[in-house]
Amino acid sequence: MEGSTVPLSEEEQRQFEQLERALAAEDPKFVSAMRGTNVRLYYKRRAVLAGVGFVLGIVVLMTGAIIPNTIIGVVGFVMMVACLYIAALSMKRISNAGESDDIPPPPTTKRHRTKHDSSGSFMERMEDRWRRRRDEDL
Repeated sequence: MEGSTVPLSEEEQRQFEQLERALAAEDPKFVSAMRGTNVRLYYKRRAVLAGVGFVLGIVVLMTGAIIPNTIIGVVGFVMMVACLYIAALSMKRISNAGESDDIPPPPTTKRHRTKHDSSGSFMERMEDRWRRRRDEDL
């Protein structure tokens, strides 16, 4: 599922921070390059470039119409459609990136079943057993 997040346990968070420190010590140039990356900025730039490509596609389409050449017109039309598609995807990703940054994940609720509650599917029961075992070990 795209865009879903899973919260890390305290142990996983601690291990993740250790990995980050080790990576920063090993390759500081890579770490500084990755910290400078902004997903929203990337998709915004991509959407603007797609808009410029769309305008160029219109120019190519009109050139194909003025010069009676069907192939040039078709190439311009295909350029327009491709750039429109890229711009639409980029705008969607920009809006999704904003939602995931601003809205905290929904709280998790634990639901324990009783022995008499057998209305769930086989997989749900197996997942519940796995969660109970994992919780007991911690």
